[in-house]
Amino acid sequence: MNQWGLSGSWNVGGGSAVLQAAPGKIVFRFHARDLHMVFGPTKNSKPVRFKVKLDGAVPGDNSGVDSAPDGSGEVREPRLYQLIRQKGQVEDRAFEIEFLDPGVQAFSFTFG
Repeated sequence: MNQWGLSGSWNVGGGSAVLQAAPGKIVFRFHARDLHMVFGPTKNSKPVRFKVKLDGAVPGDNSGVDSAPDGSGEVREPRLYQLIRQKGQVEDRAFEIEFLDPGVQAFSFTFG
């Protein structure tokens, strides 16, 4: 079930993918209550803005601790970010995150 892809200009290697120019997206199909990702900001530590979608729409009540109901958020420090927390029944879902600034380092997905 887990399928993913990158769009945009990414440099992949060394355990991470780094967005070279904005915008850039990561899409992922998953089946879990929570979707987390480990991110780090740009090398100059500037925040990286993002928007998440769940099944093509803003997450609303299914937003995580680190994303607003309208899908917006920022990567400010290297850590685990909770992006989705499904409130209803767990089902197969399509996740998308678009980065509005370059330089984000994406390391891994985790699920809960």
